[in-house]
Amino acid sequence: MMKNEGRLQAAIDSGVFILKLSGDVRLTLSATLDSQAQRLAEMPGLETVMVDLREATNVDSTALGFLAKVALAVRDRLEQPPTIVVDNPDVRRMLDVMGFGDYFTLVETPIQETSELADLPLVNADERVLQERILEAHRILMHMSEHNREEFQPLVELLEEQHRQPSEP
Repeated sequence: MMKNEGRLQAAIDSGVFILKLSGDVRLTLSATLDSQAQRLAEMPGLETVMVDLREATNVDSTALGFLAKVALAVRDRLEQPPTIVVDNPDVRRMLDVMGFGDYFTLVETPIQETSELADLPLVNADERVLQERILEAHRILMHMSEHNREEFQPLVELLEEQHRQPSEP
């Protein structure tokens, strides 16, 4: 793995799901994040979701949208909201500005990793599917806060317009 390349790892142990994002997490990992959100929505015995961002140097808006989707997928299933562990001040500030504190518990305290984390298999997506995921992620972010709606409305409108236009052969 290159130093800044994004990486996703996960572990499940006794109802506790840990998702670790490392490096520069970008839209290329959004299909993998989306599949985890869908998996969590259906996972039996799930009690806690922890997202570890301590080794994340950057998380782009598409990846943030799918992290938000994780919180929405488990919102009605868990007693407590998912927890994000973040100690990078830039990443923390981004989460605060985007309203993640309304959907996650944000902490700096390290988590006890009881299970060995395994790399998640990369879910590949063609360009059209990737565009759909980018649009979905930003729609999710827009619904999180008024700030996000104002921030992402022009992008979502542009993406929707591009999505309506037929692809070139």
